[in-house]
Amino acid sequence: MYEANATVIGTVVTHPIKRDLTNGDQVVTFRMASNSRRLDHTTGEWVDNGTLYLTVSCWRRLVAGVDASLRRGDPIIAHGQLRSHEYRSKDGVERRDLEMRAVAVGPDLSRCAAQVTRWSDSAPRNTTAHQSAESRVSAGDVLGENVEAVSSVPPRSSEPEPVDA
Repeated sequence: MYEANATVIGTVVTHPIKRDLTNGDQVVTFRMASNSRRLDHTTGEWVDNGTLYLTVSCWRRLVAGVDASLRRGDPIIAHGQLRSHEYRSKDGVERRDLEMRAVAVGPDLSRCAAQVTRWSDSAPRNTTAHQSAESRVSAGDVLGENVEAVSSVPPRSSEPEPVDA
């Protein structure tokens, strides 16, 4: 068996769909597109070189995070194993689709800002006045698990940041 692992930067182009399988597992699938662009040095403009479309499937612990976080139009980075899925369409045409079984999916922070919610596997450990992040949340907050919201974007000052030359 082959393992072609890849990281693809792109945009979610369909709403993620969560399905419950007969064996009790859950899967979230969506389509993403990755556009290739290059700078045309003669005109100074960016030129589109084509688009890669692929179906992304998310399993196990990734299901809850993707289902709670991603929507159509979101800029993402997906990493996982690539496979080619061959099938015959309803009109009898043989088709091939590129699929990724993702092991990691996240927002592309070069094109957006994100609020990070951490999953906690343990019960609160600190009961002092300066509580830890894990102890500041109550059981069952989101999706039946303990979570802590952490801003991934620091507050911006109105003054420009100094630039080293």
